[in-house]
Parts: sequence; structure tokens; C-alpha cells
Amino acid sequence: MTVTEAHRTIDAVWRIESAKLIAALTRMVRDVGLAEELAQDALVAALEQWPASGVPSNPGAWLMTIAKRRAIDHFRHVKMAERKHEEIGLDVETARQAIEVEPDEVPDDLLRLIFTACHPVLKTEARVALTLRLLGGLTTDEIARAFLVPEATVAQRIVRAKRTLAQKKVPFEVPVGAELAERLGSVLEVVYLIFNEGYSATAGDDLMRPQLCADAIRLGRILAGLAPTEPEVFGLLALMELQASRVRARVTADGEPILLLDQNRAKWDRLLINHGLAALERAESLAPARGPYTVQAAIAACHARAGASADTDWARIVALYGELARVAPSPVVELNRAVAVSMASGPAAALPLVDALAESPALARYHLLSTVRGDLLAKLGRTEEARVEFERAAGMTRNARERDVLLARAKEVSGAPRD
Repeated sequence: MTVTEAHRTIDAVWRIESAKLIAALTRMVRDVGLAEELAQDALVAALEQWPASGVPSNPGAWLMTIAKRRAIDHFRHVKMAERKHEEIGLDVETARQAIEVEPDEVPDDLLRLIFTACHPVLKTEARVALTLRLLGGLTTDEIARAFLVPEATVAQRIVRAKRTLAQKKVPFEVPVGAELAERLGSVLEVVYLIFNEGYSATAGDDLMRPQLCADAIRLGRILAGLAPTEPEVFGLLALMELQASRVRARVTADGEPILLLDQNRAKWDRLLINHGLAALERAESLAPARGPYTVQAAIAACHARAGASADTDWARIVALYGELARVAPSPVVELNRAVAVSMASGPAAALPLVDALAESPALARYHLLSTVRGDLLAKLGRTEEARVEFERAAGMTRNARERDVLLARAKEVSGAPRD
């Protein structure tokens, strides 16, 4: 294995295992920032040793062992142990007992970590950024692209968030009663952002990171068990399951993206669809008015119920996007509504809606705006303008698969042969 291959493997392992590491270490040291530092020490050890020794058969267990050793070293350090003893009432023996509990034996650790990172002492954007960092294992760059804000802004949010949690001595626990409801909205937002990063990776060589989708759905199911009367918990769970049902049909064998309308629906996961439709029914039964996640799940259900793309009820989808725009207005929602309008009424009806969105500062670097505009222009026969838009979109995306497809479409509309 080359160094590059080893680093690629380490990156993949880190995506999967970092949240468990940080959650288990936080339970032990009661400090999110310190827990992340200890986990990062294990990552550095992997980067130093795996290229030479090879990737261990159980890389997650290897990282956990190293992290535990670093934690024990931390508590053995006399001055640090004394300070931690005074601050949080833990001693070395307490730490040892905590270390003996394997993360897989404490499935609520990840949930505790989410609620800790989403504590009201933090601003909403800081809660989301910190949890994506700790739970999703995302870099600050990836989080910045998810939020459409500068990377430096996200980095500052994370640093300040960890400092605030430590200064306020936020407990590592799942809230109960009224506090649970208060903090649930932020948690749902975080879980869905994790899912979205898995469903449409903002960077890298792969369109998707299925493990992130699986993690988000698992967290959603845990939340559904924790809050069985909260409609938006089931709305989000339904949305994620319905979208995840298409994962196997979203790319070719070579990893090239396949548009929704071109997908082989026989590859859609019927079990996930059934779970998603059941969760949607549960969400709609719990509240007379649908929240944003439940409306989005209803849109996804329209696609899931259509046996073929031609059977899609686009008029209903346009109406649902209108409902979504009322309960959760945003430029991205309006862009999606424009796409639905194009399917229901044609590209000429949708293009003015997209042109109006081009003035939105929030979408100035959003490659999907140019992608949609390029698609509408191509359908209207304005091929040169479409080529410019596809090339602009390719220049903005950080995902290699998306970039290849967009450049191919630019060539296609200009009449040049595809590679």
C-alpha cells in the first residue's frame, strides 16, 4: 500500500470512527475540546504508523486503543490530573473505570454528544458546526460549503463553541422534559445536515458517503425512540429513509451520477421506502400542520410512489414546495420549486424564477443554481448560454464526479464530442 492509499484509507476510517471516539472520550473526560484533542492524537498515530505497518484488521478498535492510552497518559500527568480532579471531581481510577466501557456497549454516547454540542449556551450556527465536526467527522471546509459561508467563519465558530462548553461546564447528558423539546430542533437540523453530506458529498472523488447517511438515519431512529410524540422527528426520519432508498440507483458502476428521472427504480430500496412512508404517516398523525421536514418527506413520497418517472405528480410537488416556502423560506427551497415548476409547466415558466434567484447573495457560489439554469437554457435551445452555465457550475463544485458530469454536459450542448 502506498502512502497515498494509506492516507485515503485513514480518511475513510476517520469518517466512520471519529464520532465514537470523541463520544466515548467525552464521557470520560467531560470536556468536548479535550476529547477531540485525544482523538486527534490517535489519528496522528495512525498517519505515522499505518503507511509502514499496514492498516490493522480492526482500524476502529486500533484507534480506540490508542485514544485510551492517550487518555490514561493525560490523567497520569500529575499537574493535569490534579487540575482535572479539582475541576470535575474525577481521579485516575474513575477515568480507568470509564475507559473500560466499550463505545458499542453504550449506544447513547453519540446521542449525548449531539445534545451536548446543541446546548442552548451556543448559538444555533455554532451548535450545527460543532456537531458536524464531532459527529460527522467533517472538516471545517466541508462544513463551510454546507452552510455557504467562509471556512474561517466556521473555524471560529467551532473554537468558540468548544471554549464555551468547557467554561459553562455543560453536562454530557441527554436532556429531559421541556429542555428536550427546546433542544430538539437544533438536533434535527444537525442530523439532516450530516445526512445531506452523506447523500451529496460536497468534496472528494465520490458522489456519496453512504456511511454518513447510515449514521444520520441511525441517529434519527434513536431520536424517534426518545421523542415518540414529536412529529418533526418522524418527519425527518421519513425524509432521510425515502431519500436513502435511492442510493443504489444514484450512480453508475463507475460512480457517475444518475439524475432522479433517469434512475432505475427497480434498484430503489422498497424496505426503506416502506419505513419512510410509515414514518411520514406517523408524523402527519401527530400534528395538524406539517413542519418543514414532514413537507419535504411528503415531496420525497411523491417520487417514491411513482412507479415510473412519467407518473410523477409534479403539480402536487409544486404545491408542496409552495407549502415548504411558507414554513421554511430559503433561496434553496425556491430553486427546488423552480425545478418542479419546469417539470410541471415547462422550462420557460421556470427560467424567470431561477433568474431572480441569481441575485441572491446566499447562492452566489451555489453550483446547483448554475446547473439548473444551464439545464433550463439547454431545453430552450439557448445552447451557448447553457454551456457557460454548466462550465460555471463545474468551476464551483468541489466534487470530482459532479465536475466531470457538468463539463460533459457543457461539451454536449456545444456540440463537441464527449470524452
